Amino acid sequence: MLDKTFSPAEIEARHYAAWEASGAFQGRPSGGAQPWCVTMPPPNVTGSLHMGHALNNTLQDILTRYRRKQGRDALWQPGMDHAGIATQMVVERQLAEAKQDRRDMGREAFVKRVWDWKAESGGTIGRQLRRLGATADWSRDRFTMDEGLSAAVLKVFVALHKQGLIYRDKRLVNWDPKFLTAISDLEVENREVKDGKLWYFRYPIEGRTGEFITVATTRPETMLGDSGVAVHPDDPRHQHLIGGHAILPLVGRRLRIVADDYADPEQGSGAVKITPAHDFNDFEVGKRHGLEMINVLDAEARLNDNVPEAYRGLDRFKAREKIVAEMEALGLLEKIEPRAHTVPYGDRSGVVIEPWLTDQWYVDAKTLAEPAIKAVEDGRIRFVPKRWENTYFEWMRNIQPWCISRQLWWGHQIPAWYGPDGTVFVELSEAEAQAKATAHYGKAVSLKRDEDVLDTWFSSGLWPFSTLGWPDETSELKRYYPTSVLVTGFDIIFFWVARMIMLGMHFMGDVPFRDVYIHALVRDERGQKMSKSKGNVIDPLALMDKYGADALRFTLAAMEAQGRDIKLAEARVEGYRNFATKLWNAARFLESNGCGGGAGFDPSKAKSTLNRWIVGETARAAAKVGEALDAYRFNDAAAAIYRFTWDVFCDWYVEFAKPALTVADGAEKSETRACASWVMEQILGLLHPFMPFVTEELWSRLDETRQAPLILAPWPSLPLALIDAKADIEMNWLVRLISEIRAVRSEMNVPGASKLDLVAAGANDETRARIERHRDLILRLGRLERVAPVDGQTPKNAAQFVLDEATLFLPLEGVIDFAKERARLEKEIGRLAGEITKIDAKLGNADFVKRAPEEVIEEQRERRAEAAATRTKFEDALKRLGAG
Repeated sequence: MLDKTFSPAEIEARHYAAWEASGAFQGRPSGGAQPWCVTMPPPNVTGSLHMGHALNNTLQDILTRYRRKQGRDALWQPGMDHAGIATQMVVERQLAEAKQDRRDMGREAFVKRVWDWKAESGGTIGRQLRRLGATADWSRDRFTMDEGLSAAVLKVFVALHKQGLIYRDKRLVNWDPKFLTAISDLEVENREVKDGKLWYFRYPIEGRTGEFITVATTRPETMLGDSGVAVHPDDPRHQHLIGGHAILPLVGRRLRIVADDYADPEQGSGAVKITPAHDFNDFEVGKRHGLEMINVLDAEARLNDNVPEAYRGLDRFKAREKIVAEMEALGLLEKIEPRAHTVPYGDRSGVVIEPWLTDQWYVDAKTLAEPAIKAVEDGRIRFVPKRWENTYFEWMRNIQPWCISRQLWWGHQIPAWYGPDGTVFVELSEAEAQAKATAHYGKAVSLKRDEDVLDTWFSSGLWPFSTLGWPDETSELKRYYPTSVLVTGFDIIFFWVARMIMLGMHFMGDVPFRDVYIHALVRDERGQKMSKSKGNVIDPLALMDKYGADALRFTLAAMEAQGRDIKLAEARVEGYRNFATKLWNAARFLESNGCGGGAGFDPSKAKSTLNRWIVGETARAAAKVGEALDAYRFNDAAAAIYRFTWDVFCDWYVEFAKPALTVADGAEKSETRACASWVMEQILGLLHPFMPFVTEELWSRLDETRQAPLILAPWPSLPLALIDAKADIEMNWLVRLISEIRAVRSEMNVPGASKLDLVAAGANDETRARIERHRDLILRLGRLERVAPVDGQTPKNAAQFVLDEATLFLPLEGVIDFAKERARLEKEIGRLAGEITKIDAKLGNADFVKRAPEEVIEEQRERRAEAAATRTKFEDALKRLGAG
């Protein structure tokens, strides 16, 4: 017997262990089934499960379970990312606590220390994903620095270098002066500084005594690296200065005045100081005009020897103060304006990031991007939702060289060795580099290896094929590449998705995946982005502890609507826990009434109208769930199975079936038992990808003779021919009738214990026959005393509704106070109308819409929609009361 209550904690670990031990998660490459593959976006080895991981992996697991049950050879390829800077930070922090420094211990010892940490603490997120129910093939678990993937990284780097697609160059990078490394754009957090300042400096014009050109800057310390001034070619104020020179105060350097569209005549004076070595836009202007690139900062953001002696060694912000004071003393500070602006910070270091000119390794992304753009243009890769293609194209068509070197110790060390004169030898091994160097110099020489490591995104860019065994020609690579779908967030379309497409096309000659599903962002219930500083982070592990993994999974799927972020409230998770409880209670009811397995039931042979109806509804639900999952409409799939399970099966079919199940044994009882068991089996199958634990438990408990677990049972694929139109019409009529009766009772505040009469007018023969056939159900479920035709005049003081050709009345004389009820409804309608008017005034106020946060506007729209729906309900109730 099933326990009285469903306890997620007790069953989750048991079923997961049984699934994994049975090999259910593994692909079946030799079975002859059609392959299907998804690769897990590798979480950081330092990571702990957050809500983004929970959503991403829930969606992948739903798809994997669905395809597996369809009989596909489904492989969900898991793995973890070595997370260069994040992992190095963790270990350096541990060293700092022990008063140690990596530089004292040396590279080899430090890297060993990181591997030791990884062995001890690096598997946390893998265990947490198992807790969520993720059925990845853990036997194939990969790590971006394991032996096979490291071999792939080396091969790709060397090949691209020999093809001229990887090269060394001096360009601007995002430089973290705390960690002393270049970082990617994704690791830069742009913060708005509301109390910022804009300093206006006057630069003297060479040869024009008393004439100045005014420039403005938010970073005065960089002026010492200015090498030009730009003005717009059509700005009449500065036409006479183009081609001339300004003199840089404090330094005395001649600055060429150039005409460039980058200068905006509408901003400030229309003139812009150009510092090519410390600003990304200025770098491009400098390249266009051949301006000198003068680096004035060292790696720790102190001023270097390229500035006057008085400023050397100063911290950048101390230098700022000194420069402003001296410009003011010289009479060259025109004014200071308050200016809100964004400032780049390292997301891990928390310090201001500097655009810094330095030698780094780059990939010629523009060349690699061309076939990757075409693959999406011609439909070989499909983005879902489609609008994300525009984001992809925008970035790819304006792509810049990709900086792939990082000044860290943890990661794939760049396979480049330098000879005595700086000649570089890029090979797969030091021995090969040494051989090339000997041939080059005509003798053996000492080589020094490049100390930098590769950007983490470089190794993860190879993920779809390296995890399947490349560069070896493995059977898995031949079978599963290209993979079927990638499930990921919009924020890494540039950093990961695009790079996988570029590298996959280049090295495999084909796309890495057919579909790219871009999922939503999980926000808090008010629509705000979660952050530790706001204190609104929702912990998925805590929700699973409280409500179970099934409830969290179903919540995320049900709210995952294409193109709309998720506003997650704990109440929703609790609600879907209640859904699992509802299913459990329905199963207990069936069990107590002798319903076990439905294996012997043939749905096409059902005889009773009730059973023919529920068979058709089951087929309809199965089609809706399958169609929605095929189209990645997770919310529609969840809504379809939820509505069918709760509304159609539990609330209607089970209630309608009770009389048949409680009568003496006979054909109708046997059929209803078998039918109810069969429908429950189909529900468990359809719901399993969303709620795997409760469904597996019920599957094994309701029929203990089953050999195969639900995870491997076939997907319910039911022909729509099972829909019986006649049974459909009849039972849906009954559902609509009882629903209308219940709606009247609710809207009119009819006491629950009060039994009413139902009086029918204008009913045709078929309706009268249906009333007779289902009289007992109508009386019981509508809480009625009797059902009768109109006898003479229609009843007064009755609520009325129309159902097809018939008008039905519920006399309420003596049950409710009509005048009082009308007054109540009119008051509520008026209150709601006032609320709607207020909201409309807000939303119609352009200033409010412009200034209010997006989540506040969305909240107002939702409140209006709710108020309008409630007002309509009360207006309908008022109409039911008639004129009185």
